[in-house]
Amino acid sequence: MQFDDRLATVLRMQTGGVRAAHTQFRQLLDLAGSAPESTDDARLARAYDRLSALSAEIPAEIRAAMIRDPGLRLRNPAFIAYLASQELPIAMAAMSNARLNEAQWEALIPALPVPVRAHLRQRADLPPAIRDLLALLGVRDLVLPQPDAASVVIDQPGRAAQPAPAPAVPGQGASEPQVEPRPMPKPALEPKHQPEPEPASVLDLDPALALAGEDGAAGISAIVRRIEAFQRARAATQPHVDAPRLPLGEHANDGADELPLSFDFTTDADGRISWAQQNVAPMTVGMMLAGRKEDSPARPDAGTLVSMRRRQPVRGGHLVLEGAPAIAGKWRIDAMPVFSPSGGRFSGYRGRMRRLVEEDAGLAPTSPVDSPADRMRQIIHELRTPVNAIQGFAEIIQQQLFGPTPNEYRALAASIAGDAARMLAGFEELDRLVKLESGALEMDEGSCDLRPILAGTVEQLDRVLRARSAGLCLQGSDGAAPVPLTRGDGEMLVWRMVATLAGAISPGEELRVLLEQDGPRISLAMDLPAALVGRDDLFESTAPALSQAVSAGMFGTGFTLRLARAEARATRGDLCREGDTLLLTLPLAATTGKESGNYEVDLRGQIAETG
Repeated sequence: MQFDDRLATVLRMQTGGVRAAHTQFRQLLDLAGSAPESTDDARLARAYDRLSALSAEIPAEIRAAMIRDPGLRLRNPAFIAYLASQELPIAMAAMSNARLNEAQWEALIPALPVPVRAHLRQRADLPPAIRDLLALLGVRDLVLPQPDAASVVIDQPGRAAQPAPAPAVPGQGASEPQVEPRPMPKPALEPKHQPEPEPASVLDLDPALALAGEDGAAGISAIVRRIEAFQRARAATQPHVDAPRLPLGEHANDGADELPLSFDFTTDADGRISWAQQNVAPMTVGMMLAGRKEDSPARPDAGTLVSMRRRQPVRGGHLVLEGAPAIAGKWRIDAMPVFSPSGGRFSGYRGRMRRLVEEDAGLAPTSPVDSPADRMRQIIHELRTPVNAIQGFAEIIQQQLFGPTPNEYRALAASIAGDAARMLAGFEELDRLVKLESGALEMDEGSCDLRPILAGTVEQLDRVLRARSAGLCLQGSDGAAPVPLTRGDGEMLVWRMVATLAGAISPGEELRVLLEQDGPRISLAMDLPAALVGRDDLFESTAPALSQAVSAGMFGTGFTLRLARAEARATRGDLCREGDTLLLTLPLAATTGKESGNYEVDLRGQIAETG
């Protein structure tokens, strides 16, 4: 590229809306951050002016998210120094994403503000020389910032509030602060006993001491004096154990912290709490809400866990927290997923937890748990949808609904439509098996005579097996064999059992098929072919054979027999192996004048009654 006018092109853009402003701000960040140090200063100055103008329109958290984007290139030291002079979230984001060499860091770090420099020390990828430079620059970047000058005055017992003296001039040795004589308080103007606020930390006692003696023995002695003064002040504000109390209705634990009934929180993309309200933050920040470990301190119910893993809203979920007494117990959680404005990436959850009262915790409704059968049905539904679409488009091409199509493409479309139809049939069998085994599906009520169904199936298969010098031999009495199945269900059950075994017949082999009534039950026994006799479990799913004269299903022998067993058990019967015989037992149905559900579908897709 001989002429790089990208920066000038972006500066000529007009930002008429929020989206355009975000786009221009992101582009200026990338171009200014990756600009070489020899870039025209005039164009960079215009870019800085435009960024400052856009910063007034875009919230700081959105700008910080753009700067924290891993795809952003921040390699220009001057631009990184400009970002470091902005708000603290912007400067911290720039320090997290800056990519400079060792020489550039050494030139930039001394000019950084102290809080920004403190944040930079948390990076683990800095060279050792840069870490030594940060350690050499001082200790104050590891502590909290000092309060403003207006809030430095702190009352202490026995003296009036005094402003903090100015810090020592660099180059002079560390010395003790010069404290001027303090005027005694006037009893007429001040009450005899003034309640002193309890200091929050050692630094709140005397900011003047915090500025004096930063190195050597003087610094250590100053720290010791600050700790002693802090302990004395805290002991003076706490009631003595032996101090008598008047019976005025107070309780000894009036000042104790009450258990929080609710708190707000946010999580990162992994489900770990990154922020919580101040009263529970030390006990909850860093806690994993969507973890899978059994010993995790946060244990959500199954519904909440599934929703968080799918990044869906959580409404009325339940959670058990372990830890400090303030948070231990059962909680109700409501949270919404949050996505970053730039790129739409999932960034975590924002929500609220409410403590469950003990008497309500036992009555709280349990969230529905996804069983394996429910998950399998959902997978089948998700698979069936695209296959349906593929079959529909293939039929459109094959039938030339949108115009003439070459015969070669029509043949391919017809093959694709056939494959899709076989896949859909397999999905139907999977769905039927899952529903039957989980009890979500019951067989239709009806009755049919199993003997003519079996005779027709054996005759149909025998014509196919005769070419291989094999066959089936039907035996049994001639009486009726009524079973509580519709004719369609009876035909499919007999076909799955007989056709599956017939498909495994070797050339020259003949199998015996016996149908008889055994008291209140109808039994259908069939010899196992030699190829299946050696199997330990006939119902174990295996890959289907590549070449079979008869195929009962696309998932193999074990799956088809397992589906037949599920259908038999749904009719209060069973399908089991007895030695070298496969036995199907069904209850005897009450005989009626006409079979119930005696219908079949002809080749044209029309329903015809078969009498």
